[in-house]
Amino acid sequence: MTVPWPRLARKETNRKPANPIDRPLCPPYSRARILEDIMETGQSKRTLPENAYRKLAGGEVYRSVVAPDDRRAEVTPWAVGMALLLVFIFSAACIYMALRAGSGIEAAIPIAILAIFFGKARQAKSTILENVIVQSIGQASGVVAAGAAFTIPALYINGLQPVWWQIFLACVVGGVLGTVLIIPLRRYFVAERHGDLPFPEATATTEILVAGESTGKTSGRVLLISFGLGALYDFLVEAVHAWNPNISTKALFGTLGEKMYAVRSEIKINALAALFGLGYIVGVRYAAIIAAGSVLAYAVLVPLIYVVGAQVTDLELYGRHVNVAAMSAAEIFNTFVKPVSIGAIAVSGLIGIIRMSKIIVHSVTLGFKGLSKAGVDAVVRLRTDTDMKPRTVVLIQLAAALAMAVLFFIVTVSYVGPAGQGYSGGQSLLFATVGAVVGFGLAFLFTPVAAEAIAIVGTNPVSGMTMITLILASLVLTALGLSGDAGIFIAIVVGCAVCTALSTAGALISDFKIGYWIGSTPAQQQRWKFLGIAVASLTCAFVVPLMDSSYHFLVHVNPLDLTSPLTSNTDVLPAPQANMLAAIVRGMMTAGGQPYLLYALGGLVAFMLYMAGVPPLAFSLGMYLPISITLAQLLGAVVSFVVGKTGGDEEVRKVRSEQGVLIASGMMAGAAIIGIVTAILRLDWTGYLIRYISIGVDYVVQQGPTGSFLSEAPRDAALGPTWYEGFTGQGLGFLMYVVLAVLVFVLAAWGAAAELKERGRPQKS
Repeated sequence: MTVPWPRLARKETNRKPANPIDRPLCPPYSRARILEDIMETGQSKRTLPENAYRKLAGGEVYRSVVAPDDRRAEVTPWAVGMALLLVFIFSAACIYMALRAGSGIEAAIPIAILAIFFGKARQAKSTILENVIVQSIGQASGVVAAGAAFTIPALYINGLQPVWWQIFLACVVGGVLGTVLIIPLRRYFVAERHGDLPFPEATATTEILVAGESTGKTSGRVLLISFGLGALYDFLVEAVHAWNPNISTKALFGTLGEKMYAVRSEIKINALAALFGLGYIVGVRYAAIIAAGSVLAYAVLVPLIYVVGAQVTDLELYGRHVNVAAMSAAEIFNTFVKPVSIGAIAVSGLIGIIRMSKIIVHSVTLGFKGLSKAGVDAVVRLRTDTDMKPRTVVLIQLAAALAMAVLFFIVTVSYVGPAGQGYSGGQSLLFATVGAVVGFGLAFLFTPVAAEAIAIVGTNPVSGMTMITLILASLVLTALGLSGDAGIFIAIVVGCAVCTALSTAGALISDFKIGYWIGSTPAQQQRWKFLGIAVASLTCAFVVPLMDSSYHFLVHVNPLDLTSPLTSNTDVLPAPQANMLAAIVRGMMTAGGQPYLLYALGGLVAFMLYMAGVPPLAFSLGMYLPISITLAQLLGAVVSFVVGKTGGDEEVRKVRSEQGVLIASGMMAGAAIIGIVTAILRLDWTGYLIRYISIGVDYVVQQGPTGSFLSEAPRDAALGPTWYEGFTGQGLGFLMYVVLAVLVFVLAAWGAAAELKERGRPQKS
């Protein structure tokens, strides 16, 4: 039979994620080389069977790397312990990156590499099945963090304060639902359609795990070194304040910068290792598109609105008077540009859903197909084809729905409105039941969509489906009489559960395919996935409130005036997806005025971008994110381009590119962990330790919405900038960012040489 991969390979070798906002970004580690191997020979040069990637002929059977009767170690204390440690680390890193940079990181591949590296360091070296379990459990970190980061901040942005157990329950219910809803479809996706679905991310991870049997030491070393580099760099920046990472044209350009600032035009770069690494993985093309959106918003629209709006002395907007001439650049952005960007993000998500309509229609039928077979499959199967018992799966589904209903009931029955009004027990029970049914029903319909999207194109349209979920949930709940804060809370928690379920389903179907190729026991992957989801959910339930307590999702428009209005903290915690969802739910659950005209204008922008062939979601994300974040990412992307284009020959360039991606992943994880440590140092119960190690910044205690916290000490403007705020501090910050880029280049070159030597293919001169 003709192998269909060569045509697919040419199409996918340079393929980038269609919607970077929709899922954690995954480095295409080794993917290009694998596909080129297949183009040249019709099969992978690694040790997977010849028919691993193609359709099977009549009567032909795929035989996994580990045979079904092979009883080598699979689930061991070491594998579970290592996996849970990595879940904790990468869950914290993923949620931090998603909140600080607006995009998450994919944890599966770094976790697989670390499993191989530490497994080889054991006295009794780990088996490939143990490494699969470590990767499968560990992958829960990224998917749960994505669900939490997309939705939970919307509660804070709407002025609500969830407690940790509410966040934990919302995330764990969604993760469990995504797991048990996709289990009945495992055999269809991984076995019945073998050779039909490319599974791009599962392919890369599988090749790493298989190749790790004979190699893998260099990749692990590079990952750990880069982890330390990112942690050290951002510790010196965010805790010690040895130099100023907030670089701006106002300080560096002198008189020209002052003139630009006078018309509300200021270009900034937030020179952090975390953002550098994220830009490296995104790549030049998408980083440039995202940065272009920021340039339009901050360098064009904000100054233009100021110049034109300053001529209008009596402007009414959303029912209030607006004096544009007296507004800062941040106020202009929040009032005029931010709603446009939110509208653009929303419509971009809908465009993604419409483009995948064929997948959606087909996959919804799969959900009913899996449900119809869930209770009748009593065939005795091989170890490598054994799922959890169907009855157990159904019971867990019902338990997850019940847990969701209990959470909704507690929220509504304990709600007290501004005038002291509340809801009766009967009303609360009705709202809880309907909310649970809506959440479960939409998760049931959308999880096959997420799985098939990941299997075909490697992109999960989470943002669009979550937005549809929130709209439908809000419409149903408001029709029943639920509104206000209680309605906002339930709608967003429904969105969190569904979003986490979709992320989990997409990731788990990749896990199943990895296990199918290698020879794992599906039931073991399924059982232990629950533990990974629980640990990841608990981590997110700790990190999200911590970030709010330290930095705050809502800040005062004027930081020195605690009576000024509150607005979302776009400079530190942008969370663009959550801001979009917060605006949608608030508009549907309250009678307050909403900038619908600006939302519509943003939607028109997204449609025009799509018609012009520009990825609308990436550009819209750039319009929302601060330009300081997107330009920092662009510099990292430029370095990735340079690393991938240098070297003695094509093989060296490929390996350097792969090492650079590993370095970026490690840097982001290390920097994110240090970012969380720094956030802890800013809390009241830590004794404000950061005050004693900070060189360039002084701190004062302030009172915020959630209690006291530490903030940079306000300085009398008449005294002028300090060395840290002025040219010296910012110039040093720019220089150190260049040094970071050089270190990444050097480490990539060293790692490539070591990797080639480990493979037995010395670097050519």
